Amino acid sequence: MSDSIEQDLTPPQNVEIPDQLPLLPVRDIVVFPYMVLPLFVGRDMSIKAIEAALAGNRMIFLATQKALDVENPTPDDIHAIGTVGIIMRMLKLPDERIKILVQGISKAKISNYIQTEPYYSVRIEKLTEAKVTGSTLETEAVMRTVKEQIERIVSLGKVLIPDVMVVIENLEDPARLADMVASNLGLKVEVTQAVLEITDPVKRLRNVSEILSKEIDVLSMQQKIQAQAKGEMDKTQREYFLREQLKAIQKELGELDERTEEIAEFRKRVKEAKMPEKVLKEAEKQLKRLEKMHPDTAESATVRTYLEWMVELPWSKKSKDNLDLKAAAKVLNDDHYDLEKVKERILEYLAVRKLKEKMKGPILCFVGPPGVGKTSLGKSIARALGREFVRISLGGVRDEAEIRGHRRTYVGALPGRMIQGMKQAGTSNPVFMLDEIDKVGMDFRGDPSAALLEVLDPEQNSSFTDHYLGVPFDLTEVMFITTANLIDPILPALRDRMEVIEIPGYTEEEKLGIAQKYLIPRQLSEHGITEKHIKISEPAIRQVIMHYTREAGVRNLEREIANVMRKVAKKVAEGKGLGFPINPGNLHKYLGVPKFVPEAELEKDEIGVATGLAWTESGGDVLYIEATVMKGKGALTLTGHLGDVMKESAQAALSYVRSREKNLGINPDMFSKQDLHIHVPAGAIPKDGPSAGITMATAIASAMAQIPARRDLAMTGEITLRGRVLPIGGLKEKILAAKRAKLMTVILPKRNRKDLDEIPKHILKGIQLVFADTMDEVMRVALRKPVKAARTSKKPQSPREQPRRPQVRAIAHKRPGRSVGVHSSLSAGSRHLQR
Repeated sequence: MSDSIEQDLTPPQNVEIPDQLPLLPVRDIVVFPYMVLPLFVGRDMSIKAIEAALAGNRMIFLATQKALDVENPTPDDIHAIGTVGIIMRMLKLPDERIKILVQGISKAKISNYIQTEPYYSVRIEKLTEAKVTGSTLETEAVMRTVKEQIERIVSLGKVLIPDVMVVIENLEDPARLADMVASNLGLKVEVTQAVLEITDPVKRLRNVSEILSKEIDVLSMQQKIQAQAKGEMDKTQREYFLREQLKAIQKELGELDERTEEIAEFRKRVKEAKMPEKVLKEAEKQLKRLEKMHPDTAESATVRTYLEWMVELPWSKKSKDNLDLKAAAKVLNDDHYDLEKVKERILEYLAVRKLKEKMKGPILCFVGPPGVGKTSLGKSIARALGREFVRISLGGVRDEAEIRGHRRTYVGALPGRMIQGMKQAGTSNPVFMLDEIDKVGMDFRGDPSAALLEVLDPEQNSSFTDHYLGVPFDLTEVMFITTANLIDPILPALRDRMEVIEIPGYTEEEKLGIAQKYLIPRQLSEHGITEKHIKISEPAIRQVIMHYTREAGVRNLEREIANVMRKVAKKVAEGKGLGFPINPGNLHKYLGVPKFVPEAELEKDEIGVATGLAWTESGGDVLYIEATVMKGKGALTLTGHLGDVMKESAQAALSYVRSREKNLGINPDMFSKQDLHIHVPAGAIPKDGPSAGITMATAIASAMAQIPARRDLAMTGEITLRGRVLPIGGLKEKILAAKRAKLMTVILPKRNRKDLDEIPKHILKGIQLVFADTMDEVMRVALRKPVKAARTSKKPQSPREQPRRPQVRAIAHKRPGRSVGVHSSLSAGSRHLQR
């Protein structure tokens, strides 16, 4: 290499070994005297030891580590006996390592460590070996034995360099012969170190002879095993030819063995599956492979499993759709209360299916809080259509292979959940429910949401390819239904492929109907009692809904009803009576004290307190926003665990009030000499979002102008600096919250007027909705004293330019793409105001 530095060092003659040398710990090798070998050095401590040796007499002590995996060995980790070596050549490599060529000179023993930093320096004692005087019969015999053993080892397959064999043959010194054999035989480090530590040459040679004897035994056994394995292979090949001959004979006689029957059965099932042409070619190809394989091989089992999946999938099997719209509507109405929008969508699909035989299955996404019936609605749709129903849960799925399957090269590979579900359905047009699609995860194994893009795209799923099958499967006739609690976590590209249908939750009236029609009969059946044993009155059910549950769905309602049923069933089983009427007076005996108590109403109009409306996952809530002024320097304090967006809404509301100081009769000095404090109970619950803007502005105006705000009125809407009231959402839940709190007047943004049809008529009964386009209109209604509208021109306004009087009309809507209101998950202890 161009950036390498090479230094040629020739060993001096008549070397005298000093008492103190740098120590180089080596791994995987034991260095013997007269041995020349290259070493690669990379550790800092070792490099510094080499540099110290090169700076002196180029001698270094080479000792072997006891443990190979120790990166920074201590003196206890290094063998005491080693070899003094001299560095003959040194080469610096580009990766900062050093390659040295070292020659062993003499054996030595470490007497003590002189230094440990920055490299090991040791004091050594040279080990003098006993001299062999003359050639005795014993020495001659051992040397001949060792040389014969080496030849025997080479004949058994051990590879030794030819030059080494020539040197061994010509050696007459027993010490040199023992060292040469031990260093080139490839023995374990511990065994080789033990040979190095023997100082008597003849004894060392005997030890090497014993080692060679064991090595010969091992190699002989290895050769025997290899011969047996080869014999087994020859036997297998012979059996294969005999089997083929037997197969030909059986074919002539009209007799078939089990394997032939299996192949014939597979061929028959492939034909009956009516696969597409491309799939049929792959199945026939794998069948031919299986036919040629030995039945006991692992690959044969893999191909057999693959063919079983191929023939069991519903390539052409379909269930006949029930296209009777009236019958389908009856099934949907029998299984579910309300949910008219969803039922209408299913009937529309059936109507189109009736007029057009071949159509792509819809991709529906039911979004709503837990317990509103998303999953059970899928079962009802399958029953209404007369199709098979398959459900898989995607909650917590993090591996892309869960959707697309594993390739067949992996051990234990299987198709993905989509293909498994199709096999479970047994038809190519089931209702396939993908539950909890918003809870799909992602990690290093891929993104399952991205894998679902092909599955849920009507333009692509006609050729969905599972990694295990390796052939396309048509999913166009599958009716996919996905469910989610929240739409935001879903991948935008995936969300774009689905038709989102929101199921916001049930009202009190809807929960009452569901309890009477579905929940109570089901719980009576599950607890083994009848209406003779228990009768729950309608007021009692309403009390359970209002004071014992707070949710958008009906799961907790069903649990509370089941709780009552269990207690009644226990009394019936104990023979304590037959009929147990449940009413509001005795409900607490079965369910305990109420869990949820409505917030206390304001007894009178108060200054600085405005009533807002909150959208929550449990249906809706009332929010009291308080504002107060005190002596100070114009500071604004916000409390109540508010988020950044809600704090900005408070700033905007304050700026608007300051711009209307004359109209409200507020002294301008108040803004510089009075501090303003806004608080939103409950203080421990997080809140965020802009939709409480007009409520905050009303509370600020009431506190600064000392004008009482109406206690019988609630409001919701976003405010701008110019006093415009922007539209919001979650109106259904907010209106219900106002009705529960007996607030029969609600101020809403005027731009929500168009959304009247989204609210069921029975919800709007008895409530007065006031629509406002500006904040001036809001305060004229919300504050007790009349507030003059701000003049924008001194000229008299035409009738069209004059501000309209607030109109009273029932309307509420959640604007597409917006989520407005105070989001509160009481079970999770958090509330969020979002737009």
